[in-house]
Amino acid sequence: MNALCLRLVAATLLGMLFQGVTQGVTIGAEPVAIVITSLDPRFDHLVPPDAKLEKIADGFTWVEGPVWHKQGGYLLFSDIPANAVYKWKSGEGTSVYLKSSGYSGTSPFTGKEPGSNGLTLDAQGRLVLCRHGDRQIGRLESNGTIVPLVDHYDGHKLNSPNDLVFTSNGDLYFTDPPFGLPKAFDDPDKAPVQGVYRLSQNGALTLLINDIKAPNGIAFSPDEKTLYVSDVDPKRAAWLAYDVKADGTVADGRVFFDAMRWRKDPFFGPDGFKVDRKGNIFGARPGGLSVIASDGTLLGTIETGQPMSNVAWGEDGQTLFMTGGSSVYRLRVTTGADRY
Repeated sequence: MNALCLRLVAATLLGMLFQGVTQGVTIGAEPVAIVITSLDPRFDHLVPPDAKLEKIADGFTWVEGPVWHKQGGYLLFSDIPANAVYKWKSGEGTSVYLKSSGYSGTSPFTGKEPGSNGLTLDAQGRLVLCRHGDRQIGRLESNGTIVPLVDHYDGHKLNSPNDLVFTSNGDLYFTDPPFGLPKAFDDPDKAPVQGVYRLSQNGALTLLINDIKAPNGIAFSPDEKTLYVSDVDPKRAAWLAYDVKADGTVADGRVFFDAMRWRKDPFFGPDGFKVDRKGNIFGARPGGLSVIASDGTLLGTIETGQPMSNVAWGEDGQTLFMTGGSSVYRLRVTTGADRY
C-alpha cells in the first residue's frame, strides 16, 4: 500500500547489496500488546486467546511484502521508501538483502515510493518482486541482477505493481494500482486501467480485471477456485472474490467482505492478506488484522493499534509474520498454510 510517512533510513543501509551487516534494529523479540476478539467459535481454533505478538524488527519507513524463504529459514520484506529488501533471521537479526529493489534509475526518484512492494518466490526459490519505480515485475537472479518479467500491457507501461501470487501451475497473478507513481492517480503517465493481471508460464500477459479503483492484495483459496483481491477505493473498501474458470480467467466478481469500517483516508484500508489451509483470510488493515471465513463470516480480529500492511506464513507454516509501519511482527497461531 501507499506509505503514510517518509522517514529516510540511514544511507549506509542502502550502500549494501546482499546480506549486509546486522543493523541497529530490534533483534530477538519485543512483546507488543494486542487485543484479540473472537466473534465466532471457529476463530478459537485458529488463534489462541493468549497469543503473543512480538516485534522482531523496527526502525524502517514503510515495510511491506513479507515472504518466508523456507530453504534458508529467513524472512524477506520490502521497505518501499528506502528502495530496499531486508532479511530477518532468528538469532541473527536484520540485514540488507537487496538495494535498488524497486527503482534502478540514476536520477532521483520524484515520488515517495520507489522501492519494491509485494514479494514472492517462484518454484525454483527465486525472489520475484513488484517494483514500483521501474514499473515492472522482476526476478532476482543468482548473480544479483534483476530480470524484468513484465513491464508493459497493450502498449502502455504498468503502473506500479503492488502484490502478487503464483498458482500451483506456475502462472503469476498480480495487482497494478498507481500508488507508486510520483503523482499516483494524477500521474500523467498512469496506465489507462488499474488492472489485475495474469502472467502465464509462456509469457503471455492477460488483463483479467479492469474495473477496480485501487486493487491491492491478492491471494487464492486453497483449491485455487476463488481469487481474492482487496480494494482500497474510498467508496468501496472491501475484499473482493472472483470465480476462477478452467482457463485461468475469472468471472462473477463480487464484494466478499465490506471493509469500510476500517478505511482510512485517502487510500488505506484492506491491504495485503493470506489464506490458511482451511480457506480463512487473514487480512491486514488499519489497526490490525481481520480473520474472515470462506463463507464471508468475520470470525475475529487482532487489534494491534498499528497500521498493518501485509502478512506471510513462515517457519513451520503456523507462524504469521506481519508488516506494518516501521516494524515487522511475529504471531504464533494454531492454523497455517501448507504452501508458503
